[in-house]
Amino acid sequence: MNNGFEDEAAMRITALDRVFYQGGRKLEVLRGLDLTVRRGEAVALIGPSGSGKSTLLHAAGLLERPDGGEIVIAGKNCSAMNDGQRTTMRRDHLGFVYQFHHLLPEFTALENVAMPMRLAKVPRKVRAARAEQLLVELGLGDRMGHGPAQLSGGEQQRVAIARALANEPVLLLADEPTGNLDQATAEVVLAELLSIVRSEGLGIVIATHDPLVADSLDRVVRLQDGQLAG
Repeated sequence: MNNGFEDEAAMRITALDRVFYQGGRKLEVLRGLDLTVRRGEAVALIGPSGSGKSTLLHAAGLLERPDGGEIVIAGKNCSAMNDGQRTTMRRDHLGFVYQFHHLLPEFTALENVAMPMRLAKVPRKVRAARAEQLLVELGLGDRMGHGPAQLSGGEQQRVAIARALANEPVLLLADEPTGNLDQATAEVVLAELLSIVRSEGLGIVIATHDPLVADSLDRVVRLQDGQLAG
């Protein structure tokens, strides 16, 4: 990989612990886990169901507080941040893509993509230009005024990806982002996503069960027994 971002960490996780209690039993889902994702790097997160992939994504995305360890995103230590600071970090530095697009049905594709920037109080002209740019890059230049119901599954997921990229995050976290698409569409959408990751220099972690997705990324890490290998 030669993207000019090799020495910059989008995220650095050190000694991460996450514990749950179920029926009086202690479940150590994450145990002293370490993970660094560089800017411009695409990392596949694999592992059996129930291994803790979603738990790791939630912790990395500052949606859950870990029980120990340190999470540094864009050079900022998030471990001691209060809820308001964590919300600001998510808005300004993180993007999320899920298997299902969760688009707002009453808004157009352009309006859906612009929404995170609107919440961040980005000026109207700036957010419109950024939304248009992303939709064009994802092959939706002629679909900007369409609502989600007028778009195919692949088009809807492209809009969701554009929305996740709207605020120029340093890190994108994706949970089976092509899992709801047919194979041909999934390959195209993934290629478009990775092209933007490379050009904008953000890191991305994709949790997936699909070996074709994993093999197309820069690095594969396997979550097993609460730790990563690979």
